[in-house]
Amino acid sequence: MDTASISHTFPSGATIRLVQGDITAAEVGAIVNAANAHLQHGGGVAAAISRRGGPAIQQESDAWVRQHGPITADRPALTSGGSLRSRLVIHVVGPVWGEGDEDAKLSRAVAGALELADSHHLPTLALPAVSTGIFGFPKDRAADVILGALSAYFDRHPDTSLRRVDVTLYDGPTVQAFTRAFHQIWPG
Repeated sequence: MDTASISHTFPSGATIRLVQGDITAAEVGAIVNAANAHLQHGGGVAAAISRRGGPAIQQESDAWVRQHGPITADRPALTSGGSLRSRLVIHVVGPVWGEGDEDAKLSRAVAGALELADSHHLPTLALPAVSTGIFGFPKDRAADVILGALSAYFDRHPDTSLRRVDVTLYDGPTVQAFTRAFHQIWPG
C-alpha cells in the first residue's frame, strides 16, 4: 500500500507529496518513467512500468522514437499507460552520473515532465526519483534537484492544471534522502 509521508501545499492549492510505494500502481493522470533516450524499457523503473502496463507501452515508445528521434532532457515523450491505472506515461531521460551538467539536466527533465502534464491538462502526476537507479545519480543530490525543480515550477506556474504531484519512492534510503531535502526546502 502506498503511504503519503509528508506534503507541501502552495498558495495556488497545488500539493507535492512524498509517497512510499510502487509507481506502477499509482492512480494518477500520468506517471513519469525514468527512461533511456531510445525508450527501450529493459531495466529499473522503466522495465517495471513496461511489464505492468503491457506491450502497448513499448510499442508506442518505439513508434514515438521512429517519428521524433531519441528523447532528451528537454523533450520528453508521451504514451498511453497501457493496462496501468494511470492513463498516460510521460517518459523522461535523466542524466547518467558523471556525464557532466547533471543537476541542470535533471532539473530540465523534471520541468519537461511537468510542462507536458500541464499541456494535457492533467490534475495529478506521480514522479519517481529519476536517475537515482542504474544511472547512478546520488539520492541526496537528486532529492535537492527534483524537489527544487518542482518548487520552482509551481512558483512560476500558479495557474497550472496540476493539483497534486506525488514523488513516489520505492525504497527506504530514497525516502530518507527525499524527506531530508523536503524539510530543508519546506521547514515545519
